[in-house]
Amino acid sequence: MPIYEYECKACGHRMEKLQKISADPLKECPACNQNDLERLVSAAGFRLAGGGWYETDFKTGSKKNLAADANGTSSSTSAKSDTTSKSKGAAA
Repeated sequence: MPIYEYECKACGHRMEKLQKISADPLKECPACNQNDLERLVSAAGFRLAGGGWYETDFKTGSKKNLAADANGTSSSTSAKSDTTSKSKGAAA
């Protein structure tokens, strides 16, 4: 169940309420008992980004590491070899 934020337009009282999605919005303010309570729009408390359980937990075989396959593993290997060859060339 989502947590909804409410604000009373009469007295400015703010509150949160755990409600079903199908539940009607609250109308009466618990602080001043006026029917000026309005549901606010707010941002989600979390964001799924990057690698994580949702990317790897339910996949099998070659599908398991899609993020690494898309980026390519050869670029990090070539970057290491470039650094090694430059330092060897500078030392000689």
